Amino acid sequence: MPARVLVPIDGGEQARAALEFALEEFPDAEFVAIHVTDPGTIYRATGLETGAKTDLETGTGVRDDYERIRTRREAEVDRLLEEARRQAEAAGVALETEALVGKVPKRIIAYAEDHDVDRLVIGSHGRTGASRLLLGSVAETVARRSPVPVTIVR
Repeated sequence: MPARVLVPIDGGEQARAALEFALEEFPDAEFVAIHVTDPGTIYRATGLETGAKTDLETGTGVRDDYERIRTRREAEVDRLLEEARRQAEAAGVALETEALVGKVPKRIIAYAEDHDVDRLVIGSHGRTGASRLLLGSVAETVARRSPVPVTIVR
């Protein structure tokens, strides 16, 4: 039985199912849920990469959009992690949570390596339609490169 289980959370049903599975399957373990935000998603949301303009005289535009989007994203991540804590609490289990920034598979793997994780439980695919087409590219990459056993939950 693993002593420390890591569950990446993205707000999708598969992530909730992964946490539920982990809580039921490994009742004596310590649990940690992480959310990784790829900074590129915030950058893309500003429209800058598609040629969005900024007002150079006033300094408004993309920079303001970036800060607004980043702040909104941080609040969403806090909500997702709180939802995971409530899910664990309902099962009578304490859940450590952490919000990270970086390339998603790489940060998940690094967290497992750096925090004495014994098992990784991950949803089979992300919450958006585009990511579903990739057969859970994050889950696949994590499963292939993880230093610890990985359980993929559908």
